[in-house]
Amino acid sequence: MNEIHFDFEAFLTIASLVTGLLWLLAIYFKKSNTTMGFAKNTVDQIGSFFPVLLFVLVIRTFVFEPFRIPSSSMMPTLLTGDFIYVNKFSYGLKMPVLHDTIIEIGKPKRGDIIVFRFPGDQSVDYIKRVIGLPGDKIHYDKRKKELYINGKLMEQEFIGLYDGLMDNPKTDRQEVAKYETLDDVKHKMFTTNHRYNPFEFTDVVVPEGEYFAMGDNRDHSSDSRVWGFVPERNLVGRAVFIWMHWRTSDFFQGLKRIGTKLI
Repeated sequence: MNEIHFDFEAFLTIASLVTGLLWLLAIYFKKSNTTMGFAKNTVDQIGSFFPVLLFVLVIRTFVFEPFRIPSSSMMPTLLTGDFIYVNKFSYGLKMPVLHDTIIEIGKPKRGDIIVFRFPGDQSVDYIKRVIGLPGDKIHYDKRKKELYINGKLMEQEFIGLYDGLMDNPKTDRQEVAKYETLDDVKHKMFTTNHRYNPFEFTDVVVPEGEYFAMGDNRDHSSDSRVWGFVPERNLVGRAVFIWMHWRTSDFFQGLKRIGTKLI
């Protein structure tokens, strides 16, 4: 998921602070019986937005946030056009904008699908699956397309050539669907026949406070094998389920994805 977005969280924070100050000023005017005509009415009207903005800020920062999937890096689990619900308190309550953890609630588990701010550009959100936890030794065999964690092979089960919804149905790629088991998480994944990427980070130890993440579309994903690790402070939340799907092609088939729990 590579999508540059308007920093709505920063906007909400600034707007809440400004309207909050005007809201307090309006209360002061009322208590002091100050008569300022137009200026007083303006302060009162703008300040009235404060409770609504504060409520939206709290919900969006600490509870949940909707995201749209713009790329195919997590196929077949997620498709372009999926809208997902992201639980933002799964990994702790964080300050808006600063992203410092206020209260620790939990840590990512292997197999979790996470949304995070891309380490190379904090204005971009990515979505990938957690593969390596702090201290794990990760080895990815680029030829066999097999994953080893702490020396143990993560089992793969062949399903067959994928024939479901595709972002580009005219492609001549042969996507091979498989099941992969990460500890107790069994999920679907793709590999592409006759494609071998020159990934850089394929034999690494995950540092403390960081995570190794990969896309389920293993041969078409820019992930930790390309650019490195995900710092804990960059975590946004855990993807939970698909609440809407929208694409002009295969419209009714896409609607069947609504409510799908993400594994």
